Amino acid sequence: MSSHEFVFKHFKILQDKCAMKVGTDAVLLGAWVNASKAKSILDIGTGTGIIALMLAQKSTAKIDAIDIDNNSYQQAIENVNNCKWKDRVQVYNTSLQQYISVCKHKYDLIVSNPPYFVDSSKAIEEARTNARHTDQLPFDDLLNGVLILLSPEGSFYVILPIKESHYFIEAAEKRELYLTKLTRVITRTDKPEKRLLMKFEFSKKPVEETVITIEKDERHNYTDEYKELTKDYYLSF
Repeated sequence: MSSHEFVFKHFKILQDKCAMKVGTDAVLLGAWVNASKAKSILDIGTGTGIIALMLAQKSTAKIDAIDIDNNSYQQAIENVNNCKWKDRVQVYNTSLQQYISVCKHKYDLIVSNPPYFVDSSKAIEEARTNARHTDQLPFDDLLNGVLILLSPEGSFYVILPIKESHYFIEAAEKRELYLTKLTRVITRTDKPEKRLLMKFEFSKKPVEETVITIEKDERHNYTDEYKELTKDYYLSF
């Protein structure tokens, strides 16, 4: 398989134009989201379009996907046009900040695998910097956008590293957007947790909390729980 493409069971992702390639975070989030009842979905920072296509596979929803980066937009358009759900997925080359000023409706489900580096050193390549750092999509802007675009009964899904998650949960709660589901992601049995998969809603309720470990004691020795979560997508499971 070429590094310029990633083949899943029911669609293919071309990624030669994108600064950020297909990664575990995106696959985890796309597989973890419950989209069964959603009629309208927004994917913020779609990149290659991978999460939008994963959600198209598992739902009948109309999906809008946005990305500020033109190369990512062009790549997502290409991947959408090559998939079997292209009539239900629309891609826009815009920032979230611009999108909320023109969008006239609300979504049942919003999902984002957002940039999260705040203080760390930046990549030399501008596109990769924008994809990884919060400069153009600060967490506060992301949350404010979700407040405007999410329907009252809707759900917002996001994946973040541990440190950033703690700030995000607190900032969301200040806006009366509450964490209702949490999965702690451990990359390997001998490693500490690395990511949090999070679901937010406007109604406050007890948090449903679980843990998932990706690999056992060596690389590519995947756990049964990770295989079960991603089996509808990965060719090898």
